[in-house]
Amino acid sequence: MKKITLTLLFALVLPVVALADEGMWIPMLLGRNEAAMQKAGMRITAKDIYDINNACLKDAVILFNQGCTGEFVSDQGLFLTNHHCGYYYITSNSTVEHDYLTHGFWAMSREQEIPCKGLTATRLVRMEDVTRQVLQGIDDNTSEQDRERIIKQHIAVITGDAVEGTHYKAVIKPFYYGNQYFMYVNEVFTDVRLVGAPPSNIGKFGGDTDNWMWPRHTGDFSMFRVYVGKDGKPADYSKHNVPYKPLKHLTISLKGVDEGDFTFVFGYPGTTQRYVPHQQMELQALQENPIRIALRDIRLNHYKAAMEQSPAQRLKYASKVASIANGWKKWQGETLGIQRLNGVDQKKAQEKTFQQWADNRPEYRKVLADLDENYRALSPIELKWVYFSEAVMASDIMARARRFNQMAQNIGDDIKAREDAEKFLADNEKFFADFDLHSPVDRAIFVETFLYMWQQGYAPYLDAKGKGEAAIRKHLEGVYDKSMLTNPKEMDKFLKGYKAKDYEKIVKDPAVDLFIVAHAYTYRPEDEFTFDLCRRNIGKLMRTYVRGMMQQYPDSNFFPDANLTLRVAYGHVQGFRPKDAVYYTPYSTLDGIMEKENPDIYDYVVEPRLKELYNTKDYGRYANLRGEMPVAFIATNHTTGGNSGSPVLNADGQLVGINFDRCWEGTMSDLLFDPAYCRNISLDIRYCLFIIDKFAGARHLVDEMTIVE
Repeated sequence: MKKITLTLLFALVLPVVALADEGMWIPMLLGRNEAAMQKAGMRITAKDIYDINNACLKDAVILFNQGCTGEFVSDQGLFLTNHHCGYYYITSNSTVEHDYLTHGFWAMSREQEIPCKGLTATRLVRMEDVTRQVLQGIDDNTSEQDRERIIKQHIAVITGDAVEGTHYKAVIKPFYYGNQYFMYVNEVFTDVRLVGAPPSNIGKFGGDTDNWMWPRHTGDFSMFRVYVGKDGKPADYSKHNVPYKPLKHLTISLKGVDEGDFTFVFGYPGTTQRYVPHQQMELQALQENPIRIALRDIRLNHYKAAMEQSPAQRLKYASKVASIANGWKKWQGETLGIQRLNGVDQKKAQEKTFQQWADNRPEYRKVLADLDENYRALSPIELKWVYFSEAVMASDIMARARRFNQMAQNIGDDIKAREDAEKFLADNEKFFADFDLHSPVDRAIFVETFLYMWQQGYAPYLDAKGKGEAAIRKHLEGVYDKSMLTNPKEMDKFLKGYKAKDYEKIVKDPAVDLFIVAHAYTYRPEDEFTFDLCRRNIGKLMRTYVRGMMQQYPDSNFFPDANLTLRVAYGHVQGFRPKDAVYYTPYSTLDGIMEKENPDIYDYVVEPRLKELYNTKDYGRYANLRGEMPVAFIATNHTTGGNSGSPVLNADGQLVGINFDRCWEGTMSDLLFDPAYCRNISLDIRYCLFIIDKFAGARHLVDEMTIVE
């Protein structure tokens, strides 16, 4: 009780600004943090991290596709990211005969590196504050619609001028809810090839059981290489392309880290909501999360049971389960963290302080009251939409029903109707290839998610289908079984002869009919109007609220919420106490892998070669001073989704780890940061190199790197 009381006391007197080790800082403005970072232990300068005129660390950091981070580790375009970031490209290039997911993949020559269609790597060339240009001609009397239109027009002109005559691309993003705008000029590489990935029993060791947890023993890394045209510029895949020579690649340190050491993470965090009012925190963490968790429980139970039946089904569902389970577990930790810290009450206390300041300032006096009014109208609609996304759209049959229904919209357009039918027909062979195995799984998910939603009162349209749970279940089973979407012969026959006039048969299909009814109930026009209006109002109010907080505390250093732009977060290697009488040390070793080994549980199977290296203690130069093989470590750096794969650097700017997760007890850090619990989890770079060199025998890749002992 004492801890909660102290937390609330601090909330009453402190502004909503960064606490110890909290913050995701803009590289261009890092000079403001330089003194604090050097006091914390950093031995390099802000210009070593970001310098528009010279090669610097930012040139070694890339956005991997549109959701992860990577880092160059050689002058030949070789870069590292997480195994889970490269997961799709590992699985999509796998077959039962060449199962790179299970057995790993290592290119022993450049010719063996696998092109990854659609994969991009993006390097930041420079960034610029363009707030004045973007907001030119806008004042407090400008309506939100006009504001959005003017901003869009200005952004088009500014970005166009910035990249004219170059091969670069530019994007402008809002910060502090639109109080400030920065432009990012980027170089986007489109020929990216898979170079190496460990087996899943290393790259995903511990699976969903260990996900978000500490201690971790996961070798969560994969390797790719960027190729360019002979002129050194980005080019689509060609056998004539050459490895990219980055302006900067990271030096790797084998010294490792100890408790208390300074570290910083340099990457692309996706989304945080540090400044939202208590209503948003309550809606998200205490209302929406429990719904999502319960419905994903249903899906995961059925998929995991199917995965245990055969290697083919394990491969089929691996990526889907990983995607579903990631949010499922994170939301559990987030909700528990908000509850433990009385997060909603903390927000209310901060808002009370703001209101006292705002009472004498007309511009800010009503902002909190207006936010409350809009959230009251918005929250019931959002809950309905959560049920739709997590229940109605949980099954494959409903995804196909939505697409099937879209075909029916082409009334009177035979050409478009035939195009849609041909596309649907082309997908049918792949979809039905193993449908005899998949159908029972999808059928159970379809029935049980709809049934759960009905039990909670969010599917009243099912009431007319019978009285009681048994009757509703029977109706749902009938919908699935009678739909042509689950009948390959009927589907092929229908699609091969499809014309626009046949749309009536589509909308009468039981599954499509149910989708239409569920969608109409959930997305009523009046609800969509209210939602759009409230979200627009909230956006404007939050812009005012955040501006007011900055005026309330003019000497405080506010960091902007994450928005998938390059940021720096810094902190220290540090253990923590998750509960009474328990202390987690800040690093894990290969010993822990052997302690977890269980040949009967797939997630805890240890590779024979890894076991051999452990038994002989053949760690090479990668062991620590105690003779242990380090695997992972935790620190107080503030990270979130998108930071996956980010380089973790020491006080000298040398690579010591690859960020891949957060501790479960601190997953509320997107909303509320607590330095006592919030820890980022990183792969120790020594374990990464050990796996490449000693386990895989791919020493040629290590030899490309710049390593200091």
